[in-house]
Amino acid sequence: MEKGKGIMVGGRRWAVEFTDNSTAPSSRDVPDPPGFTRASQDQEDSSVTRQKKDAEANWKYQKAWEVAQAPVKNLLMMGFMMWMSGSTVHLFSIGITFSALWQPISALRDVGKVFAPYKDSKVELLGPKLVFLALNMVGLALGVWKLNTLGLLPTHASDWVSSLPPALDVEFSGGGLPLY
Repeated sequence: MEKGKGIMVGGRRWAVEFTDNSTAPSSRDVPDPPGFTRASQDQEDSSVTRQKKDAEANWKYQKAWEVAQAPVKNLLMMGFMMWMSGSTVHLFSIGITFSALWQPISALRDVGKVFAPYKDSKVELLGPKLVFLALNMVGLALGVWKLNTLGLLPTHASDWVSSLPPALDVEFSGGGLPLY
């Protein structure tokens, strides 16, 4: 062999072939050491993975409840902002009111997307979803109440006068002598 040249095996430089396994024992031929059984190791692995899955399911359940209760913070903030905007109709109060209406509507529309990360066969999401829906409905009711206090909802009979037919004349009065 020349200096600086490696061993050539199968056309590759510095490669070793391990194809002759006829003399090597297989992993099943070697006996387990004393006190070791493969079944106990498999049971430990399955119990550890089961514990990890249970811990993950518990974590998802807690996070789902945190997400379900998040609208409470929004309700308090939005209620304070609506109180600060006053009861007169101006740009700021209308903007706050429509924001108070839009946020619950968009949250109600995206309930599936909100709880998608917590979906698991071991996690029951019905309770958190119902709480989330109820709190967003309260937010929507708060926005509708603000619309009513601003006088933007047609709740009085005078709001519908334009749609009523004109009243019929029940009496006619005429003057005395003609002016001609």
